Amino acid sequence: MKSAAAQTRRSFWLKQLHQWHWISAAVSLIGMLLFAVTGFTLNHADAIEAKPVVVDRKATLPPELLALLAKGPTEGKRPLPVQLEPFLDKAVGADVAGRVGDWSADEVYVALARPGGDAWVSIDRQTGAIEHEKTTRGAISLLNDLHKGRNAGKAWGWFIDIFAGACVIFTITGLILLQFHARARPLTWPLVGLGLVAPILLVILFVHL
Repeated sequence: MKSAAAQTRRSFWLKQLHQWHWISAAVSLIGMLLFAVTGFTLNHADAIEAKPVVVDRKATLPPELLALLAKGPTEGKRPLPVQLEPFLDKAVGADVAGRVGDWSADEVYVALARPGGDAWVSIDRQTGAIEHEKTTRGAISLLNDLHKGRNAGKAWGWFIDIFAGACVIFTITGLILLQFHARARPLTWPLVGLGLVAPILLVILFVHL
């Protein structure tokens, strides 16, 4: 029989593991659901039809803002003058804050990559003519890009890192809890082993590396 001290330690660690397990499960629950669903949609992307919607808008810079494009080096990569940001947002719906543009003698081109679509804005440095094109590929494409973290920004990248950390805690505490209860559940380790062996066999037998 186990000593009272050993039973106390076991009870303490079981309580701690259960607490970390349910907290990490609560934090990662919605994220796991999202990533599981988008894992399915990514795996069947060819069978899920996406209908791109393209919106093209045009405007012209006023002379005082156009004059700002004449300043600085003629070519290279650098952001637009901050004075242009509110005008572009209001005139054509282009959010260029923090974006780097490709400058040439004739125009400034800013790529506005985004999850679930694409966008760009071009400004003629001689006439001030603005063209903004935005492509949207639907909710499924948006969720798929969020799954991959594609063009989603730093904040979403932090979310993915935190979510991944919560999943790691969830799985490790789950494995340790399985160890605690394995004696009463004979199928525990065979099932865990199956979860490990099955993907390895699929890779060896069916995936061309």
